[in-house]
Amino acid sequence: MRITEIAYTEALPVDGYGPGFFRVGGEAHDAPLAILPSGIAAWGGLDDCDSLLGAAGQIDVLLVGTGPELVRLPEEFGDRLAAAGIGAEAMASPQACRTYNILLGEGRRVGLALLPV
Repeated sequence: MRITEIAYTEALPVDGYGPGFFRVGGEAHDAPLAILPSGIAAWGGLDDCDSLLGAAGQIDVLLVGTGPELVRLPEEFGDRLAAAGIGAEAMASPQACRTYNILLGEGRRVGLALLPV
């Protein structure tokens, strides 16, 4: 088997996580947080759609890590993102991190919003 190292563009992958934090590009950040083309920023959780809307036109899909388990996204949250042209996909935070890294490695236009594990 041949293993090829993934080359990420300017965006940084999620390296790890623990109670209340995520490690992105080797640096720990308190959760909840958003990783967007504009950078890494604090995020207000599922009541805060406004801070994510600035990524419209820069990402096609936003992976939303809903914590240790999958939680359905509030309807208004998903509707507002969709109206801005951003598809939102909810999944547990660990799965969202793995999926984000895969899509990032493929060069996809993806963002990530994470609630703590």
